[in-house]
Amino acid sequence: FDWTRYEEYGGGRYQDVISGLQLERLLNASGPTGGKILRPSDGKVPRSVVLVKCVGSRDYRKGKSYCSRACCMYTAKHAMQIKEKIPSAEVYVFYMDVRTAGKMYEEFYLRAVEEYGVNYLRGRVAKIYERDNRLIVWGEDTLSGQKVEIAADLVVLATGMVPAAGAEQLAQICSFAADSNGFYMEAHPKLRPVETNTAGIFLAGCCQGPKDIPDTVAQASAAASKVTALFAQQHLVTNPMVAEVNEQLCSGCMHCQSICPYHALEFKESQGRWVTMVNKGLCQGCGACTVACRSGALNLSGYTNEQLLAEVVWACQ
Repeated sequence: FDWTRYEEYGGGRYQDVISGLQLERLLNASGPTGGKILRPSDGKVPRSVVLVKCVGSRDYRKGKSYCSRACCMYTAKHAMQIKEKIPSAEVYVFYMDVRTAGKMYEEFYLRAVEEYGVNYLRGRVAKIYERDNRLIVWGEDTLSGQKVEIAADLVVLATGMVPAAGAEQLAQICSFAADSNGFYMEAHPKLRPVETNTAGIFLAGCCQGPKDIPDTVAQASAAASKVTALFAQQHLVTNPMVAEVNEQLCSGCMHCQSICPYHALEFKESQGRWVTMVNKGLCQGCGACTVACRSGALNLSGYTNEQLLAEVVWACQ
């Protein structure tokens, strides 16, 4: 998430206000500081570090309404890594809620508090500004009902997850749906969690929604097993309820081609004129083209107008 939209946090103006990914790079042995935590502004070791959670997540005003799921745990990890590298440092974490929905996650969080002495403050940060070469963090502790002011050497923002650039265009090319936030939609959240409505395309990882590494690996394994099962068969099974074209009625207006979400309609020349042709391997039987066909040349196999009318007549008898 582009945390520079938060003007109250500096909006990218302060060098010592960094994101969680930037801290991750500092902690890495192959990073620019060789794994040492140094202030970007002057290269000094910070003695007071503030970590702010839910920057861009669970914020209806400036950010996204959803929870990014991984922020609580990687913030706890960062807090412990800071204490390991700088034992004398004071580490504060401002949080809305601590969400530890995972195996041994709660124990991991409690370890940061009890063993490493990380100070968790329940409340949001109102403002961050510079004073005397330090960052002043204004916030609140809703558990005690008191205002909090911390002079920090380094501030780390736990930014939320958003879809990658170009994700929406890829969904349009591959003909599967995305939700209002830009994440890809699964065919069914419980029964078909790694499949899309387009046959042969499977989802794994954060393209489907924010998740951590264990959930991503599990979903990737499920998607791989789906692909293996697909190729293990001698014949591919497709939906028999696909669109059919009456070439004698088709006027070749090509209106149906722009309607089809699966790009299953093509055009061929027949008896000196252009008519619609259905690619049965791509057609998913949604029926959108049958409604859009102005000449009535398209019908869904098993759901022709005559068959539907016969059902109505039978039900009325």
